[in-house]
Amino acid sequence: MQKTILDRVEPVAEGTVSLVLRGADGPLAPWEPGAHIDLSLPNWLTRQYSLCGDPADRGSYRVAVRYDRLSRGGSEYVHLFLREGRTLEVSLPRNNFPLLPAPEYLFVAGGIGITPVLPMLAAAGASARLVYVGRSVATMPFAAELQAAYGDRVRVHATGEHGRPDFAALAAELGPDALVYCCGPASMLDAAEAAFPARGLHLERFQPVAKEFGPNEPFEVNCVRSGRTVTVAAEESMLDALNHAGYRIQSGCREGVCGSCEISVVGGEPEHRDDIGAAAGRMYCCVSRATSRLDVDL
Repeated sequence: MQKTILDRVEPVAEGTVSLVLRGADGPLAPWEPGAHIDLSLPNWLTRQYSLCGDPADRGSYRVAVRYDRLSRGGSEYVHLFLREGRTLEVSLPRNNFPLLPAPEYLFVAGGIGITPVLPMLAAAGASARLVYVGRSVATMPFAAELQAAYGDRVRVHATGEHGRPDFAALAAELGPDALVYCCGPASMLDAAEAAFPARGLHLERFQPVAKEFGPNEPFEVNCVRSGRTVTVAAEESMLDALNHAGYRIQSGCREGVCGSCEISVVGGEPEHRDDIGAAAGRMYCCVSRATSRLDVDL
C-alpha cells in the first residue's frame, strides 16, 4: 500500500467530487491509462476508483467519486465526511482496461464512466473521438474541461434532451481497425455490445454480468508455502475461507470486477467466475471456485 495525503476535494459535477491524493513519502507508483486503485477509507471500507489524472504526474493521483443514493458506505463517506489533509492508503495501480495501439479510437463514456477514459483520450492522439453520455450536462463530470481541450472531437450527449445516441450509426463510421472503449452503466454497455464489432470492443463494467453456474460444492485449497489445507464450504467464498483461516487476502468489490483479490494458482483447475478474465496461473478468489483440490501460492 502507498500512503497519500488528500490534497483537494473539488466538485466536478452535480453529485460528483474529485479527490487529489498527494504521495506522502515521495513519488507514487507509475500507471497507464485505464488503471484503477483501491482506496482504503477511514470507515474500514475499501473502494476501487479509476485514475483520471495525468500519468506523467508521479506526485499525485486523481480520482472522482459519484454519490450513490444506494451507497454501501463508500461514496457516502467520501461526500459527507472525508476532509482535506486526511492521510489515506491506496494500493498500487492495477489495469484491467488497458489502452491498446490502434490507428483510430472511439471512446464511449456514460456518467462516472468518463474517469478511465480521460487519460485514454489524452494518450490516444488526434485519431480519437469521444461520445460522452449523461442525463444532463450538469451531472457529467469534466464535461466543460473536455470540450475546452478537444473541441469537436468530444460530443457531449445529454439524454434528457436528445435521447440515447445511435450506436449503430457510430459503428458505421468506423474504419475496420478501429478500437472502441466503453465504460458506463450496464444498459449502455449492452447497447454497445449489440452495435459494435466484438473484435474491436473493450468494455469496463461497474457491476458483473449475471452468469449461471452449477451448484456450489465444497473443495479444498492447499496453501503450498505454509503447508496448510483450507476447506471451502459450499455456502462460503474462497476469499472468506482463506481470511477465516488467517490468510489476509486484500479484497474490494467482492463481485469479480476489480481484481484486488488475485492469487496465484500452482496446481488444479479453478472455475473462473470473474468478469475480468484471469490470466493463466491466476484467479480471483472472491467469486471463483473449483470442483477439485487447488494448490495456491500462500
